[in-house]
Amino acid sequence: MCRHLAYLGPAVPLRELLFDAPHALCRQAWAPRDMRGGGTINVDGFGVGWFPDGAAEPVRYRRATPIWSDPSLAALAGATASGAVLAAVRSATVGMPVTEAAAAPFTDGPWLFSHNGKVTGWPDSMTALAERLPVRDLLTLDAPTDSALLWALVRQRLRAGADPGAALRETARAVSAAAPDSRLNLLLTDGRRVAATTRGHALSYVVRRDGVTVSSEPLDDDPGWEEVPPGHLLVATRSALDLTSLEAS
Repeated sequence: MCRHLAYLGPAVPLRELLFDAPHALCRQAWAPRDMRGGGTINVDGFGVGWFPDGAAEPVRYRRATPIWSDPSLAALAGATASGAVLAAVRSATVGMPVTEAAAAPFTDGPWLFSHNGKVTGWPDSMTALAERLPVRDLLTLDAPTDSALLWALVRQRLRAGADPGAALRETARAVSAAAPDSRLNLLLTDGRRVAATTRGHALSYVVRRDGVTVSSEPLDDDPGWEEVPPGHLLVATRSALDLTSLEAS
């Protein structure tokens, strides 16, 4: 399954998160420590989104190739710093397309979104939920994948006024009811807040340097890393972090 991370804090070079840390995202892509639920390496694309200083909307860079094979990313990541980042590497579910458009992060306005996991019974299990979306949203999905549809469901709630945590919680509950045993580690940021769920996969976080990093696996051996309990929602800013059960009202 995929690996993803989000960072909020003082501006750091993207390279620090993607390449330089001992277990940075690039290393997780080919040497993951925890791939519960299947998969071995993440070769089916990658993406990184970041907020330039003072920008209200993110910049996004995606490719359909392994993160370590991109000839431009290392130089770009070394020359680019940001205080708000979301990045992901992809291990595609069998039968789903391997295209740049299928790689996270998905974006709309200020939002960046990623999904680590799999929706069981796809696509039949999601028909009823998909029917509730505006037709235009279905016609303009980034890709015909479970992750892209999950983003459309989250985005619909955000547009209706839900805060990031509520949007992820409600989506995870609805999808779990329609497709039991789905693996739904969802990750969302608008550059000011990070929200994430754990359902079927690991997620860890560390608070330091007036900021927070959330990642599928710890990026280094800092003893401050904590595992997010299964079935929980994490909501964080640069100065606060809260964990609650996904089943909490």
